[in-house]
Amino acid sequence: MNNTATTAAAADPQTSRSLARSLPTNAVIDTIMARSAAKYYDTTAVLSDDQIRDLVRIGTSAPTSFHLQNWRFIAVRSPEAKARLRPIAWNQPAITEAAVTFIIIGQLADASTVPDRLAPVVEAGIMSAHLVPEWEGPARGLYDNQPQRQRDEAVRSATFGAAAIIYAARSLGLGSTPMIGFDVETVHREFALAEDEIPVMLLTVGPERPGNWPQKPRLPVADVLHFA
Repeated sequence: MNNTATTAAAADPQTSRSLARSLPTNAVIDTIMARSAAKYYDTTAVLSDDQIRDLVRIGTSAPTSFHLQNWRFIAVRSPEAKARLRPIAWNQPAITEAAVTFIIIGQLADASTVPDRLAPVVEAGIMSAHLVPEWEGPARGLYDNQPQRQRDEAVRSATFGAAAIIYAARSLGLGSTPMIGFDVETVHREFALAEDEIPVMLLTVGPERPGNWPQKPRLPVADVLHFA
């Protein structure tokens, strides 16, 4: 698009709408726009160990600060584990009906782990070894003795990972629903989380059965976007 066309579009709202409608799409965008929260799951469906591992592998491709990768995922999929989780997750049916419920865990940001996290990056030839201290120093300045920042980063990292799983699941024809309706302290205790771990959300995933809504309308972009 040349500058003249851009200027004309900005001056003419109708032209802007036409241009927006003509923008190309692709499979990634289609997947994002088709995602909706699943309430009803096929209770007979299962996901294999490899399918669950693949979803988590995709989830761990999401970004983390200083490559901390400060997350962990518990795949609750056995009947016994689901029965333990459901009563402490507001007795939501999806906990036992979905093929798997992930406990999405964020770990408090710990800058001391930066050298270990970057070691494979150096070995792969992506980063020079002399840069590692240049990453660790700022990370320590940001997180050492800063409990709120450590917790904020745990929540951010876990959320990024969960989002990647959500959209990967949709692309594979699976439904999903992120949930915050659960007793944090009891989940922490019942599933033996470490002291530095936070159960950020639950994420049900599995094949759907009929009855789920399509994606609900969102606020207009004009209401949520401002240019500075």
